[in-house]
Amino acid sequence: MATERDNPYGAFNFLVDLGTGDTNSIKAGFQEVSGLNIEVMSAEYRNGNEKVNHVRKINTMYKVGDITLKRGLMGALDLFQWIKETREGSQTVKRNITIQLRDESGANVVMTWKLTNARPIKYTGPSLNGKTGTDVAVEELTLSVEDLAIE
Repeated sequence: MATERDNPYGAFNFLVDLGTGDTNSIKAGFQEVSGLNIEVMSAEYRNGNEKVNHVRKINTMYKVGDITLKRGLMGALDLFQWIKETREGSQTVKRNITIQLRDESGANVVMTWKLTNARPIKYTGPSLNGKTGTDVAVEELTLSVEDLAIE
């Protein structure tokens, strides 16, 4: 359930459950989640005998955008293993993922996004560069999602 207040929440305190249900033994927290969006498509229609000379817009289907997760490379192979199962044709790769935004203390969930039937469609390993000594190696996983709900 979303918690309302006068000042907006910060976007820096969140928890991602990759469909395992285990939020207590997290291997690596995500640095960034992007692409949380829904787009409602519309069709243009006009009767030939309408009095106004313009089309009506009729809502049709909707689609959910692809979600990208980024995290520092920790040596855990769970993200790569998941896309490996997808490319090898496993029929059990779809997962229901939960993203929870937490308040500044990190103790209370203030909003939850639920991703239904998410499956990986792209894995990107880190950019490696010998000239920079301060950059963190970051891996990305892009998910195709069938539905998005907010609580």
